[in-house]
Amino acid sequence: MMANTVCINANRGFTLLESLIAFMVLSFGLLGAVALQAKAKQASFDSMQRAAAVALAGDIMQRIRSNDTLNLENQYQQVFSSTATVNGNNSCFNNVCTNNQIAAMDLEQWIMAIQARENTGSLDDTTVCITTAPVAGSDGRGFDVTVSVAWAGRQAFAMNAANKAIDCGENNDFRRVVSINSYILVRD
Repeated sequence: MMANTVCINANRGFTLLESLIAFMVLSFGLLGAVALQAKAKQASFDSMQRAAAVALAGDIMQRIRSNDTLNLENQYQQVFSSTATVNGNNSCFNNVCTNNQIAAMDLEQWIMAIQARENTGSLDDTTVCITTAPVAGSDGRGFDVTVSVAWAGRQAFAMNAANKAIDCGENNDFRRVVSINSYILVRD
């Protein structure tokens, strides 16, 4: 009878210890789930920024393509930031406009789209670089056009050599950049 009592006394508190260990394992699991959710939210935000940059770069490329003129180099080749001022006095909606006026309106509307980040939270501290270069052998009618959109990301990452080589915006560990290029053949 005495041996039985000793066994009962040796097992006291064992259930409490199991409960504490289970609680600790559950706590670490929940902390891991919260950290995973935070990383997923960051990745989602980075993805939204990149999608906005690609959409904006594609938009200005289509505007350039639709306003094809031999003066393409002088009209669209620019570097500007999201803090650029907008005149707002373009009257191309009601009148017939020249290619220069259409290019000015395109750039003005595009700057306003970049500045819409206050409403959408898409791109912070944006710099845009549009470069044009005539293609040899195209009789002055073909252009290589590159649109680069650089913005400040929320977290640092190591850029590869190709991204570092793009000369647009501040070159630091927080910089994100999207660059698209296209060949444009002027029709007129």
